[in-house]
Amino acid sequence: MTKRIDFEQQLSDKADRVNKALHRHFASSTDDIHRLDAAIRYAVLDAGKRLRPSLVYAVYEALASSQRAGLVTHFAMAVECIHCYSLIHDDLPDMDDDALRRGKPTTHIAFDSATAILAGDALQAEAFNLIATAPEMSDSQKISAVSCLSQSAGKSGMVGGQQIDMNQQVNTLSELEHMHNSKTGALITAACELGAIAAEADNQTLTILRTYSQQLGLLFQIKDDLLDVLTNTEILGKQQGADALAGKATYVSLLGVETAQKQAEFYQNASKETLRPLAGRYDIEFLCWLVDKTANRNH
Repeated sequence: MTKRIDFEQQLSDKADRVNKALHRHFASSTDDIHRLDAAIRYAVLDAGKRLRPSLVYAVYEALASSQRAGLVTHFAMAVECIHCYSLIHDDLPDMDDDALRRGKPTTHIAFDSATAILAGDALQAEAFNLIATAPEMSDSQKISAVSCLSQSAGKSGMVGGQQIDMNQQVNTLSELEHMHNSKTGALITAACELGAIAAEADNQTLTILRTYSQQLGLLFQIKDDLLDVLTNTEILGKQQGADALAGKATYVSLLGVETAQKQAEFYQNASKETLRPLAGRYDIEFLCWLVDKTANRNH
């Protein structure tokens, strides 16, 4: 029980670290009276889970032989900027048309669609500026990070997955997993890779972490689909039952609640098993705990 409490605190510390960095960064580079700046702050500086930047920190801290405070903070902020941009655009009327995100009105509702689009565009650009200006990172690390994040966020990753979702042509479990490996999993994988790049991990370790993160991403999505039917709007912080109302294929719609829960358990166990070969070289306990945290979340 003590260990679990310690891990909860570690996760909270990582989220707090990136929150403070984001506040400093956008406070120094924005103007409160500018509508676009206000929309960016509204979308970024809130109570998100910060799973992706926490993964950047966690992987770096697990792998790095000598750790330097703040070394990976720009990478952590970069992946969160991409995530926040994707949420802004996904919520737009021509996409998922959602009115609630993280317990408050979506950005296009709080401002307007044009401002929301521009805020998302600005955050996407800022992510790569953060990588380019990351202190103490070598040029080769920055190039690797840009390549990783651009591929994960682009048409072969998150954006491509969103297009598949918009097409609404997902009918089988394999098609659903392909969509979510792109739409949700790609950015989770990028977070793990960015931490590994910062720690100068070898190719074998990178391969293991990619598999782990893909399984974690699928677990995260299955849990999302289950919560969409089992949890109310107030707890979720977004509209309960939105996927069903939109006629979207989900793990629950394809498999039913009971089988979807079993599928979640499969990825929960598989992702921790994937990390096992690293156990002798690195401290992977937090990464394993984070899997269970994901499986047991209620929002």
